[in-house]
Amino acid sequence: MDIIRTPDERFANLTGYPFSPHYTDADGLRIHYVDEGPREADPVLLLHGEPSWSYMYRDTISTLAAAGHRVIAPDLPGFGRSDKPLHRGDYTYQGHVAWMHELVTALDLREITLVGHDWGGFIGLRLAAENPDLFARIVAAETDLRTGDEPVPEGMRQWRQLSQEMPVFEVGEITQMITVRRLPQDIRAGYDAPFPDPRYQSGARQFPLLIPTSPNDPASAANRAAWQVLRGWDKPFLTIFTDDPVFRDANMRFQESIPGAKGRRHRMFPGAGHSLTEDIGPEMAEILLEFLPRS
Repeated sequence: MDIIRTPDERFANLTGYPFSPHYTDADGLRIHYVDEGPREADPVLLLHGEPSWSYMYRDTISTLAAAGHRVIAPDLPGFGRSDKPLHRGDYTYQGHVAWMHELVTALDLREITLVGHDWGGFIGLRLAAENPDLFARIVAAETDLRTGDEPVPEGMRQWRQLSQEMPVFEVGEITQMITVRRLPQDIRAGYDAPFPDPRYQSGARQFPLLIPTSPNDPASAANRAAWQVLRGWDKPFLTIFTDDPVFRDANMRFQESIPGAKGRRHRMFPGAGHSLTEDIGPEMAEILLEFLPRS
């Protein structure tokens, strides 16, 4: 596998992101993760979406760690400070689930609270369903676990097309597209940091095509199996969503199908954008603190 690594200087002095880098190896790839808070505390695993990286959780990390929680926020391969395979064919749904499992195993994480946004949920929900003994609770935020048996929302179809056709893939600009509030230039620069030029964007370009859109998608069978586990999941399960039509059906599916979601104080934020941590960051952090056991 041919890889490329974003130069460290791209991550110097990013606004709101003072965290020391940590790395582990997974199948020959160097994976970066943030590890803040007391090591003896049960871990909160924050998985980012696409085309983001752990930078999206910068305020969440600080808030949870200050409250006494251990916070692990990895960068998926292809994003952030993690290695980036050059060839788009090296990016698969199964591959990312396996890479995150290697990280969880390497860090010996148990009693995990998963927080998955967008692709962080697509990957994290599979990870939790395939390793339920390692996970204590789940937060699904603006995400889904599609099998390809459902109709494809028009907004998702449009994003898949746009992501392949846009001549310049500016991640800061894309983040602004899914955020209601106006992002300052230094924050947009933080989202752009991992991608000095198009060579670094193979994963960001490929991810939209990995969402299962037909029943015979390579990920369909494994996602159906994950749903079988989740339909019996009686541990705490919380949803945090906006009224984005792309994920609205997923929100209700989680709440109605997963036993652990019953009776929870699920949150809906009408008017917020898909980029939850940018539009409702403080509120989201408080929701997580309420959901987590007291440290």
